[in-house]
Amino acid sequence: MAAITRQPEYPTDLTSRADWARQHTATRYLPHSVLAQTRADGTILLSSGYELPQAVSNTGAWLHEWAEKAPYRVAVAERPDTGPGWRNVTYGELLNQVRAVASALVARGLGQDDCITMMSGNGLDHLILSLAAQYAGVPVVPLAEQYSLIPEAHGRLIYMLDTVKPKLAFVDDAARYAAAIALPQLAEVEVVVVRGAADRPLTPFAELLNGDASVDIDAVHAEVGPDTLAKILFTSGSNSDPKGVLTTHGMMCVNQAQLAVALPFLTDEPPRITDWLPWNHVFGGSHNVNMMLAHGGTLTIDSGKPTDKGFATTLKNRTDRPGTLTFNVPVGWGMLVEAIKDDPALQRHLFKDQQLLFYAGASLPQQVWEALERFCIEARGGLPLMISSWGLTETAPACLLVHEPIGRSGVIGVPLPGVTVKLIPDDEMRCEIRVKGPNVTQGYFNDPAKTAEAFDDEGFLITGDAVKFVDPSDASRGLVFDGRVSEDFKLDTGTWVQAGNLRMAALKEMAGLVQDVVICGHDRGEVGLFVFPATGGAEVSPNTGGTITDPLLMALIEERLRTMNAQVTGSARRITRALILAEPPSLQHHEITDKGSLNIKKILTRRTELLERLYDNEDPALIRV
Repeated sequence: MAAITRQPEYPTDLTSRADWARQHTATRYLPHSVLAQTRADGTILLSSGYELPQAVSNTGAWLHEWAEKAPYRVAVAERPDTGPGWRNVTYGELLNQVRAVASALVARGLGQDDCITMMSGNGLDHLILSLAAQYAGVPVVPLAEQYSLIPEAHGRLIYMLDTVKPKLAFVDDAARYAAAIALPQLAEVEVVVVRGAADRPLTPFAELLNGDASVDIDAVHAEVGPDTLAKILFTSGSNSDPKGVLTTHGMMCVNQAQLAVALPFLTDEPPRITDWLPWNHVFGGSHNVNMMLAHGGTLTIDSGKPTDKGFATTLKNRTDRPGTLTFNVPVGWGMLVEAIKDDPALQRHLFKDQQLLFYAGASLPQQVWEALERFCIEARGGLPLMISSWGLTETAPACLLVHEPIGRSGVIGVPLPGVTVKLIPDDEMRCEIRVKGPNVTQGYFNDPAKTAEAFDDEGFLITGDAVKFVDPSDASRGLVFDGRVSEDFKLDTGTWVQAGNLRMAALKEMAGLVQDVVICGHDRGEVGLFVFPATGGAEVSPNTGGTITDPLLMALIEERLRTMNAQVTGSARRITRALILAEPPSLQHHEITDKGSLNIKKILTRRTELLERLYDNEDPALIRV
C-alpha cells in the first residue's frame, strides 16, 4: 500500500473504525471465516472455515529445521547481568546445546515418568534446559519464581513440589534462591544452578552442557511424539488449589500450526520479539517462545516487566531490539504510550517494523489503542495487525483469535482452525463458552476427579468463562469476553449476580480509592462488597476487628457506590453494603494467585467472620448504600 504522509481522520463509530483499519493495515492478514450451527436447544457451535494443516510431531523438529536452514541466525538472546552487549545463541548452537543437555538428562535415568521443576524466572539457560528436557521426553514444570523468592509463598511452592515430586530442579542463582533449595522437599533432589553455592550439593549447569557421549540421543528423541508429555503447567488457582495441566508436544505443535494459518505474515519473514511474559504461564512459555521457534524467529528475553521498578529495563531492551511483534498486557501498553508520547523519534524507532501488536489479560483502553495507531501510521505509513486472543492453560493456549483488522479493543476473536466452540446462552444474550480441539488437554496431573469434572458429556472443556457476540447476526465479527460464569451466584431471591462484570464496574467507579474488591452475596438478600483500599494511610479502628472506619474514606466509597447504583436497575446490579478491610490479600494464605489476581474462594472462606459482619446492619464499620 502507498505510504500515508499525514495523520488520517479517525472515525468514532465501531463499524467505520473497522473499515478504516482494514484500509490502513499494512500487515498481511486472513479475513475471519466462521461456520455456525444452532441446535434445537439453543446451543451454538462455532468453528473456523479454514483447514488445519499437519503439525510437526514434537518441539525438537523446529530446532532441527532452523539449525539446517539458518544455523547462524540468532535464536535466543539475553542481556547479561554484567558487562555490555548481549549473549546470543544461534539456531546451530541452540540445537547442539539442547542435544548435549538432553543426553546428560537421559544418562541420569530421567524419562517420561519423571519431571524437572524450573524454579527461577525466564533466562537463556532456563530455556536450554527446558528444550533439552522436551527433546529427551522429560516433562518440565515451570513454577512462578515468586513462590521460591518470597518466604510467605513457600507454602504454594511446597504444595506444587509435593504434587509433582521432581527428580531434578533448576535455579539460575543459588544464593538468590537459597531458602527455596533448602526446603526438605528438595533434600533428595538434584539441584542444577547456573552460578553460586549453597550448604548442600549442587550441579553446575555447565556440567550438563558437557553432555554424555554414551547416550544415543537420536534414538531417544525418535521416541518423542505428539502424545509425549512436554510440560505440567499449573493453573493460577483463582478458585481452588492450582491444578497441573498435562501439556503434550502435540498440543503445543498444533497450536502453532493453527496460529500460522490465522497469521500468514509469520511465514513472510522470521519474526522477532523482545518479551518479558513469564514462562510459568502458558502464554509466555508456550505461545510466544514456540512461535519464535516454529518460524525460525529470534526471541530476546526481556528481564524487565510493566511495573514501576521494571519498566525502565523493558524500555531499554525494546529500544535496543524493537522486534517485529510485540505482546503485552494493557497496563504495559499504557506505560509505553505514556513514556514515549513526546518522543517522535523513539516512536518511529519502536514501531517502524511492527507487524503485530497484541494485548491480553484485560481490555486495552481505547485511548491507548488509538495512540498506538497514531505511532504506527507515522512510523511505517500503515498499521500492524492489532489483536487479542482467548485461551486457557488447558488449551496450549490459543482457541479464539482476532486475525483481521477491527479498529477497536475488547474483541477476543473467532475460533482457530481445528477448534470447536460450544456456546450455551442465557436469557441476556450471554453465553457460557466450552471448547474442544487437538490443542486441548486430556486432563490434570494425578487428579482423575478434577479431570472428570472438567469435561461435559460431549468432551468439551468446561472453561467457566462467559462471552457475547459482537453482532449476534454475524458470528464472523467475533466474541467479547463477559466475565466468568464460575464466579456468578444467586441471591436468595433466585436472581443471578454476574459477579465478574459487577466487580469490573465497581473497580472502574472507585478508581483511585481501591486496590481491588470482592463481590459478595451468595444466598443473601443483597449484593455486598469487600473493599481492599488503595489508601495506605487510613487508620484501623481498635474496635472494628480488621476493618477500616476512616470517615472520609467510608464517605467517598458510599458516594461512588450511590453513583454506580443510580445507573442500573435490579438487585443483581446494585451494591448496597460494603466493608473496608484492613488486611490486604494474603499471599501466604493463597488469597493471591501467581498472576496477581484474587482467589475469591479463599478470601471468602478465610474471612467468614467479616462476611457475617457485612450483613449485620448494626456493625459500626458497615457502609450502607
